Amino acid sequence: MADLSINLAGIKSPNPFWLASAPPTNTGYQVQRAFEAGWGGAVWKTLGDPIINTSSRFAAVNFNGQRVAGFNNIELITDRPLEVNLKEIYETKKRFPDRAVVASLMVEPKREKWHEIVKRVEAIGVDGLELNFGCPHGMAERGMGAASGQQPDLVEMQTYFVKEVATTPVIVKLTPNITDITVVARHAVKGGADAISMINTINSLAGVDIYSWNTIPHVGGKGAHGGYCGPAVKPIALNMVAECARNAEVGVPISGIGGISNWQDTVEFLLMGATGVQICTAAMHHGFRIVEDMIDGLNNYLEEMGLSSVSELVGKSVARYSNWGDLDLNYKVVARIDTETCINCNKCHIACEDTSHQCIERRVDASGKEILVVREEDCVGCNLCSIVCPVDGAIEMVEVDEGLAPMSWNDRQRALSILNTAEMEVV
Repeated sequence: MADLSINLAGIKSPNPFWLASAPPTNTGYQVQRAFEAGWGGAVWKTLGDPIINTSSRFAAVNFNGQRVAGFNNIELITDRPLEVNLKEIYETKKRFPDRAVVASLMVEPKREKWHEIVKRVEAIGVDGLELNFGCPHGMAERGMGAASGQQPDLVEMQTYFVKEVATTPVIVKLTPNITDITVVARHAVKGGADAISMINTINSLAGVDIYSWNTIPHVGGKGAHGGYCGPAVKPIALNMVAECARNAEVGVPISGIGGISNWQDTVEFLLMGATGVQICTAAMHHGFRIVEDMIDGLNNYLEEMGLSSVSELVGKSVARYSNWGDLDLNYKVVARIDTETCINCNKCHIACEDTSHQCIERRVDASGKEILVVREEDCVGCNLCSIVCPVDGAIEMVEVDEGLAPMSWNDRQRALSILNTAEMEVV
């Protein structure tokens, strides 16, 4: 068995799988059930002044037969009294001392408010704090959540307020509803953040009922934008984690959040710089016991890769994530169709003919069988045919060595600049 334990800025847990601050971590009963199932940690549902939640609050986006490809919610922070939450956090940590119990906090951007709640929460023995600067709805209209998270100076200031009194590690949770998440991440670090977590949910409207004309969900005939999460947001989250991981001015551990549904997703986030992950939608869809498959799958993967600990994965792909201008323009792949595996559904031909580079032909071979063939000299290696092909292995993207030295756009521009400078000197 590999060592799955992690240490996120001083917060330790037996495995990298934490429940995110959300409905699954609303009560001590739920968090304790999760720990019994094997979860390594939990970020408690955001604490603050109790609010009133709407009755109709969730919606799902189903796609091509997959239920809950995306998930939307208009739920806010805890609607339970702080005293009740604190009592249950204390009892949970006492019962599971080896699990990470992190308190998510949200209050008005005032020093005294932050000092008060931090002292009360740390007094009952939490392992760390997560500052919720990401909630995109409801709380944002009150000047909290994403309303703070979209203003780098407010993130820095409030993080500093917390660090003035905090004795446990402070994680700052970032909103994706911003142009450049690294700007806010850098300001969180300037304020003293020990780690960052991302992403919170994305502004969204799940849908509209085309017969009643109500939004989905609706509350008595009225709707509001909510937060989008689930598998559909994973590519967005992975990019933002990678951008922060490769930014030298950020330089703190990352807790990855966003569309993580299995151990494979977890490995991707770890490779792109996350120390651990937080999961919500998958647990809501399938229940707490999904962590059993995640733990087994991660163990088996590490064994297969010859690795002894999960920490050996962290950040291993970050150096491979670059800017477009650094990509090798002389690198080439072409599509090749295995005619024995191909079922002649013609999807690749249609996709290429209508929307790509018209390099797949329908031909008849010597036996009279109709086959699909790629004209490799015209193929640009866009990958579209392999993406739309319904049969694994029927289309392979093959590297072609044309004997050209690597050349990026930036290399080209530098060469042109040198050439232009030389010409000017001659003149």
